[in-house]
Amino acid sequence: MATLPTVTLDDIRSAREALGDLIRPTPLEYSRTLSEKVGTQVFLKCENLQRAGSFKIRGAYTRIARLSEEEKARGVVAASAGNHAQGVALAATTLGIRSKVYMPVGAAMPKLNATRAYGAEVEQIGATLDESLVAARAYADDTGAVLIHPFDHADIVAGQGTCGLEILEQCPDVGTVVVSLGGGGLLAGVATAIKAQRDDVTLVGVQADAAAAYPMSLAAGHPIAAERMATMADGIAVGLPGAVPFEVIRQLVDRVDTVSEASLSRAMLQLLEHSKLVVEPAGAAGVALINEAADRAWSGPIVVVLSGGNIDPMLMLRIIRHGMAAAGRYLQFRVVMPDRPGSLARLISDCAATDANVIEVEHMRTDPTLMVDEVDILVQVETKGAAHCQAVLTSLRAAGYRLKFA
Repeated sequence: MATLPTVTLDDIRSAREALGDLIRPTPLEYSRTLSEKVGTQVFLKCENLQRAGSFKIRGAYTRIARLSEEEKARGVVAASAGNHAQGVALAATTLGIRSKVYMPVGAAMPKLNATRAYGAEVEQIGATLDESLVAARAYADDTGAVLIHPFDHADIVAGQGTCGLEILEQCPDVGTVVVSLGGGGLLAGVATAIKAQRDDVTLVGVQADAAAAYPMSLAAGHPIAAERMATMADGIAVGLPGAVPFEVIRQLVDRVDTVSEASLSRAMLQLLEHSKLVVEPAGAAGVALINEAADRAWSGPIVVVLSGGNIDPMLMLRIIRHGMAAAGRYLQFRVVMPDRPGSLARLISDCAATDANVIEVEHMRTDPTLMVDEVDILVQVETKGAAHCQAVLTSLRAAGYRLKFA
């Protein structure tokens, strides 16, 4: 590890100078909801509003701009679930360089379309970023194209670190910075930029429970591949930490936490409703942690980096419903009742009496566990929170309904 390339504050400052007007400093927005929850000021660093929809353009442009003329002539290749793909495509096109990007088969359509629109040739292969990265490496070996790794390179870390410079300028008295964590490029860069100037600031990384390689890797002292990768947060679904960012994070980051899928969806819904910000699951990881650990003794002010906002609208719809359910705003249950005229009308009327809004009803008469004169009805209702959910269920049970949950 001692022989790995290092990243310095001067490297990050040089990266910002090279980026010039290609990017803009993203806003730092105060969050009243989160501030009241934790008892100290919380600000949102809105990288979801950056060019190409995420922080990735910072590192991609820095890496590609520093290539030699001979390397630029060979073109570049990358692997990405979406955000790095767009950053590489935009950076390469801006610099007049040919680019190819390998993306997982399940990559979101808006990310695919945007990457192509920025000028890259796109090929989908593999189910995960790690599988796409294998294909990108093979293409680089076969053609001589330069691989632009999404996180495991000193220039990438330096570019991402420009976000850290902005945080200190926008919030000079910051006490804690919370950053979503996949391969580690963003967190390593931000940590380097901040710790070099304010060693007292607490740096916290956040991963999804279902795709968390860093906690066990840090415990072992070296990168270890995650045992599972099953999260909605594709932007941080990285199976193996990068060696370069890992070493920086091991030395400079104070802690790495994980959050649940339900917390991610709740955080996205919260950002949409209260902050009017569209943020992808990976970008909402920091907010999810603040919600989960609201009673922690936080050192404020807190800055939470919203790393990206590129999300498929159809996925957003599903996640909003998931978030509503997790927040007690959406309730689904089954009712077994007599299959006779008026039964459904009575059920809907009884739901309305509890101030629950029925949004979907589905009949099932073919379940072998049902009596011949019974019907199984799936009911979906909008509610006002966990307490209201319980009140609805209590009222329906008191009315004699046989409730089931699936």
